[in-house]
Amino acid sequence: MFHLKIDSELELRLFDPLHAEVLCVLIEKNRKYLRQWLPWLDLNKGLKDTQGFIEHSIKEYKEKKSVVTGIWYHNNLVGVASLVAIDWMHKWTVIGYWISEEMQGKGLVTKSSRALIDYAFHDLKLNRVEIRCATENQKSRAVIERLGLKKEGVKRQMEWLYDHFVDALVYSVLAKEWIAERS
Repeated sequence: MFHLKIDSELELRLFDPLHAEVLCVLIEKNRKYLRQWLPWLDLNKGLKDTQGFIEHSIKEYKEKKSVVTGIWYHNNLVGVASLVAIDWMHKWTVIGYWISEEMQGKGLVTKSSRALIDYAFHDLKLNRVEIRCATENQKSRAVIERLGLKKEGVKRQMEWLYDHFVDALVYSVLAKEWIAERS
């Protein structure tokens, strides 16, 4: 199974059915905070839904469609970082992430996203990685800009967020740019 050690404190692990309870608790503890930007919270009502999410994530990983990981800091689950919707024909993917409110500001999302971009380009041999975020989500925008992705534009009213549409900024990086920048 997928496991990516980032440093002595931080690692990304593919979800296992045994993680359902701890993930469910983390979601519930952060529900109000996460609801500000994530539209799926009303679809996850408890342990059964979290188990279904993990089962689906494992299936998608086996089918090489996505890599959904838990962000583990000091061996505690603190968030999720993923390569979603891997497009093998066109060799690109989208990164998605969230972190618990209490773990913000430690650079964990930036480090996790950087590791996933490295994995996408070096191991999966993809050509493009994209990250999208709501135009008003300043914290997510800061992560993306720290990573050095290029802003491509705005997708107007891209996502329904409970009672309104939000516009999304689209950022990307190409393999040749990422690899050259680190050489």
